[in-house]
Amino acid sequence: MSLSTPITTKSALEGARGIAWVTKPMVVTLILLVSFPLWAEAVGLYTYLGVEVVIWMIYALGFNLLLGYTGLPSFGHGAFFGVGAYAYGLCSQGMTHNPLVSLLCAGCAGGMAAALVACFISHRRGIYFALMTIAWGQVFWFVSMKWHSLTGGEDGLLNIHRSQTDIGPLRFDLHGNTTLFYFVVVVLAVCMAFLWRLVHSPFGKALQAIRMNETRARFVGYNVWLTKWAVFALSGVFAGLSGGLLAIAQESAYPNVMSVHASGFVVMATLIGGGTVSFWGPIIGALVFIVARDLLGALTETWLLWYGLLFMGVVLFKPEGIAGAWQGYRARMFRRASAGAPTIAREAENGSL
Repeated sequence: MSLSTPITTKSALEGARGIAWVTKPMVVTLILLVSFPLWAEAVGLYTYLGVEVVIWMIYALGFNLLLGYTGLPSFGHGAFFGVGAYAYGLCSQGMTHNPLVSLLCAGCAGGMAAALVACFISHRRGIYFALMTIAWGQVFWFVSMKWHSLTGGEDGLLNIHRSQTDIGPLRFDLHGNTTLFYFVVVVLAVCMAFLWRLVHSPFGKALQAIRMNETRARFVGYNVWLTKWAVFALSGVFAGLSGGLLAIAQESAYPNVMSVHASGFVVMATLIGGGTVSFWGPIIGALVFIVARDLLGALTETWLLWYGLLFMGVVLFKPEGIAGAWQGYRARMFRRASAGAPTIAREAENGSL
């Protein structure tokens, strides 16, 4: 059965074709990112910080396919992030020095690992689904720690060198942080455009139907198991791609990115940003997480405590996150403007204005 049988009507397909590949928020985000190296030092930041922020934006956007759009909480997603990092390193050391080919391997490895895990957990939901993602994440972490001949064990996979890459007539030397930054921004732009179209496609509507009521989605004709399997595997592709980019940035791959607490970081970033109510929430959350980590980390070694308190405050008082708070503010301004318009019209009719 098709993943999107109930909504493959003519009107639904026309609506999907009407969604633009590029939107105003997307353009604004990319302009701000492209200009970052020009003003970063002036405000006390550095280019490598921007590299990490953009990588986490890609990671969080892919993760939000599960959490925000399908309502599937994965607390072991760092496993696929780490698989991508190791896949990039092993591919670049033993197969090719072309970073694009190695990144492709990283994305495929993350997707295949996620697809394997999804075969065992897609029939579950709620707390059982979440617990099984933790268990599988620990399996991958344990393997990365003990398989010394392949992963380097606790020492990690070292000597992952940055290299040049050719994209048509353009040649990028990724040795410098500035060039690497612009490279990951290009990857982010492609991922944003693809995911934006995906979540507004019939497949994206299927994900939202599962999030709202999985049982009802099954009754109206969706193949729920296959849809959950597909979105989990696709989210793993973006996690693996992000891990490969981090391996380029750090010139190494370590098992700590597969741990439970590291997997929790992307959950916290997505929720703080407002990924459950907005496509742009993960981008905001990734920015807040990395900047808070560096700023708070410069002030105290217990930065994670304060970030955790921030997360608790957001969940308790504004569970919709930063994006949700902004949407609420705009809605209030719109209501005030709408309420004021009839009053102004009546005063104009009475000659008061």
